[in-house]
Amino acid sequence: MQIGVDVGGTFTDFSCVSRDGKTLTFKVPSTPHDPSKGVIAGIREIISQTGIAPAEISVFAHGTTVATNAVLERKGANVGLLTTEGFRDVLEIGRQMRTQMYSVRLRPETPIFLAPGARRVGVMERIGSDGNIIKPLNEDSLIRAVEELLIQGVDALAITFLFSFVNPVHELQAQEIILKKWPRLIVSLSSQVDPVFREYERTVVTAFDAYIKPTVDTYLSNLTEALQNEGVNAPLQVMQSRGGLAGCKTARARPVRLFLSGPAGGVIGSLEEGRTNGFQNLITVDIGGTSCDIALINNSKPLLRQEGVIDTFSVRIPMVDVNAIGSGGGSVAWIDGAGGLKVGPHSAGSDPGPACYDKGGEKPTVTDASLVLGLLDANYFANGRLQLNGQKAHLSIEKYIAQPMQISPDKAASGIHRVLVSQMSEGIRSVSVKQGFDPREFSLMALGGAGPLHACALADELQITKVLVPKNPGVLSASGLLNAPIEHEVSVSFNKELKRITVEEISKALEKLDIEASQLMNDENADSNKVETTYFADICYIGQGYHLEVGLDLRVQRPLEKLYRDFLVLHDRVYGHSVEAAVRIVNLRSVHRLPAIPPISELFINQGDCLKGSRQVFVDSEEQRLTVPVIDRSFMQIGSSIEGPVIIEQGDTTTWVPRGWKGSVLETGLLLLIKMESDC
Repeated sequence: MQIGVDVGGTFTDFSCVSRDGKTLTFKVPSTPHDPSKGVIAGIREIISQTGIAPAEISVFAHGTTVATNAVLERKGANVGLLTTEGFRDVLEIGRQMRTQMYSVRLRPETPIFLAPGARRVGVMERIGSDGNIIKPLNEDSLIRAVEELLIQGVDALAITFLFSFVNPVHELQAQEIILKKWPRLIVSLSSQVDPVFREYERTVVTAFDAYIKPTVDTYLSNLTEALQNEGVNAPLQVMQSRGGLAGCKTARARPVRLFLSGPAGGVIGSLEEGRTNGFQNLITVDIGGTSCDIALINNSKPLLRQEGVIDTFSVRIPMVDVNAIGSGGGSVAWIDGAGGLKVGPHSAGSDPGPACYDKGGEKPTVTDASLVLGLLDANYFANGRLQLNGQKAHLSIEKYIAQPMQISPDKAASGIHRVLVSQMSEGIRSVSVKQGFDPREFSLMALGGAGPLHACALADELQITKVLVPKNPGVLSASGLLNAPIEHEVSVSFNKELKRITVEEISKALEKLDIEASQLMNDENADSNKVETTYFADICYIGQGYHLEVGLDLRVQRPLEKLYRDFLVLHDRVYGHSVEAAVRIVNLRSVHRLPAIPPISELFINQGDCLKGSRQVFVDSEEQRLTVPVIDRSFMQIGSSIEGPVIIEQGDTTTWVPRGWKGSVLETGLLLLIKMESDC
């Protein structure tokens, strides 16, 4: 059996495929205090339901929010930052770019919480821009600095010496000296975490790596031990933010690569679902209990970026271009000081959860609104694992939203949905229109526990005419883990003007990267004959502050000319213009990838009548409640069609098909919804 596990803020999702193609998907409540407990609870349920022996589990792929949550909840290590003498305040100075120019009280917009001023110390050493040693590393200065930090309770060190990306000798010497004297101290080196130029960005990502390393290391270590205690011998593989899996050893060594681990699984799952059904251009909308994760897939390739945003801070790590916004099923609805209706970013989470969970939560959420509108079955939420309290949901919305706004609870619940859809549509425009893509040319892939519930309304907002609902959208992030490749990426600074370099120079630099990437793949026991290698170059105009990643193929004729032309095309798409001027290569990158062999799952459809009954649903556009048929998706046959308004229920989600939309079930089990042309 192959198992994919995605830990979310509210639920932990499981997707299991056995050798004979039988599938099992389900959710269990997440255990935020120790996420591994929820994972083990799910493993025990799998063994109980299938009768499989733990030793028969051959693949265990895992997507986790541990790294991200450590930052969001400020539960990382006490980090000490060692820099070249005179550069201790790089972390605080940043780039002098502010998002709030006119606030009365300015707040720091650099992550100084990672290492406040007292925990940043300079060390006597200096490497020149050419890599030559200007001032040797002073061992006494280093030891005094570490002792000073240890007095302040530091338990992890980030070392970012000037120009270490050109010559890492001083950072390596410092690490050796420190670990010899303090072997239990955790150390992150910028020359290993992010060996490219730009001092501030390199300092930030190295500090983040040190900050989350103890938390991630403890979690993965505990999970590995717990799996072994359960008899599971399959190697633990962890999803990285770039969309590829890495072994537990590598993940623990480079934890900063695990940011957005969970959302990346949903993107890979959507890509495979789209490819199987002939859809190459997709906008994925993964709506869970806490957030909404949005990504774009163009020509069956997800958009990637070399710098992401974690808790408003830019972090230079390669990741799937996911726009995460605080709009999920558990997002709290509230009234601002001006009397306007807001949704999120605060979330009720899984404990106490929305008011309808009846666990002590009082504030109204999106899930409460869905229940009040009649879109959810109180007895069939999460496959019946949670019994919802409709009265609590109604009272919560009436007290906190309807009465202050002097409208009916139905109108208030509908307003919550409209605000949510508006927020998500803006999130989609940021990954499509702002990247030079027209969302109308894409299909909307709805996933997550709440994605199919809001997909058609969201498509209407963006004039998208096709919505795709996978067979098991609520656990597609977990399913995507089983389709993800093993992948490792390494990069190097290469700051040279394009017209002044040769193919041989680039080839020599890439050979060094290939050696490092090959070693990482060997650690995964990957078959080298099946590993695919691709190269990229970060390019910008001379004098330009930001670069674009462009594919580099050395096998074509005149590869550097093609690289230049591809950059011009990409620059025009992203920024709306390009000029034939001198450019420079900023960084080179090598990506080694072992494609996954997706498990073949059997499509099982129940025989019988798919009509479960009917329900009263409040439809805002018609300002009344309508009697709407409710369909059990597990009974929908291949080729069967439906026309809105209709509710389609299944164990992991509910799909709302409003008036003006029709749908059909494809051979793969995918539900294709199409916007009907209006009579006018």
